[in-house]
Amino acid sequence: MLGLEKKDFNLLLIVAALVVLAPVLLNPFPEGSAMAQFNAGYPDLMQRFVIFGIFAIGFNILFGLTGYLSFGHAAFLGVGSYAGMWMLKLLSINVIPAIIFSMLIAGLVSLAIGYISLRRSGIYFSILTLAFAQMAFSLAASVLTPITGGETGLQTNLNDPRILPGFLGGGSSADGNIPKPSLFGIEMTATYEISVGNWLWTLNWGYAICAVVMLIAFYISIRIFRSPFGLMLRAIKSNQHRLSYTGLNTRPYMLACFVISGMYAGLAGGLMAAMDPQVGAERMQWTASGEVVLMTILGGVGTLIGPVLGAGLIKYFENIFSKINKATLEMWFSFAPDWLEGILVSIVYPFIGKGWHLTLGLMFMAVIIFLPGGLVEGGKRIGDWVRGKRGKAANDGAEVKTPAE
Repeated sequence: MLGLEKKDFNLLLIVAALVVLAPVLLNPFPEGSAMAQFNAGYPDLMQRFVIFGIFAIGFNILFGLTGYLSFGHAAFLGVGSYAGMWMLKLLSINVIPAIIFSMLIAGLVSLAIGYISLRRSGIYFSILTLAFAQMAFSLAASVLTPITGGETGLQTNLNDPRILPGFLGGGSSADGNIPKPSLFGIEMTATYEISVGNWLWTLNWGYAICAVVMLIAFYISIRIFRSPFGLMLRAIKSNQHRLSYTGLNTRPYMLACFVISGMYAGLAGGLMAAMDPQVGAERMQWTASGEVVLMTILGGVGTLIGPVLGAGLIKYFENIFSKINKATLEMWFSFAPDWLEGILVSIVYPFIGKGWHLTLGLMFMAVIIFLPGGLVEGGKRIGDWVRGKRGKAANDGAEVKTPAE
């Protein structure tokens, strides 16, 4: 269906099911309990899950298919955010023009950067992309302050000179002097409660829009992976020099892949501006580029669903583990004697709160050592183990027949 093979279509259904059930799956613990700290089913965090999932999907198209490692993809994320913000300020508070314009501008910037960076490969390509990203960050933070707002950032204002203020139901209310982005007149922060029997599900309009966009982006990535264009990119990853010796010019394919990947990052940036109308230069920092690399590697480089899983895992750790403090640990270990409680708190405390990056680093090391294929490989190993257990049980329970003498 939808032009996909059965395996790919089932994968799309799995991602769709995870997106739909996320508000339930991410709130497994009752409120007020000690484990409620790990609930993550609130709109702002779920929106970041899917937005960074889009960012990682686009990065995986470049890195997973071609093997070209970009350390500068945060530049396109930031450019998309600024472009979307200016559309919200100058055209309409409706998010559709902002998202489209974000992709277009990010595509143009990635075309320019890719045209230069792709003249080199390997580590030289990675360093070039990192240099461009840092230049973009410096420009946004200081030189282009009238356009970017500098370190203060850029945000929408009720007095912005919008050309089409009511475009596609663009009118909305405001928090103070900041108008709320909307889609067809419905604010992105709007929530609705859906009751089915004894089950109550809260739907956030902004999360629903981001989720639909991510599913479309995921579907397009599947088509790219399975297309002749995707096969050519895999051939480039396998042996680019051999392709060149046959007379095939690989640069147009690489440049097209780089632009597509940049447009995915721009799309994520535009959605970030639409969900949170406050854009700063920090989105272009090298740490943001490193984050998407970690997402892709943790999930599984070159796999379809891996980047989505990696993005969700890292954003979960960032937002949940970073909030755990010493008081929370003392509550968890209150069952132990005072002397043991103090030891346990002292051992665990460096790995949470401000030190959650240490936990992320250890987790990254463990994946690289034991699961080079990321979370997807881990899932496959578990699946193989379960199937092996079932097969063994079936063989043990089968009646052994001997030939008649």
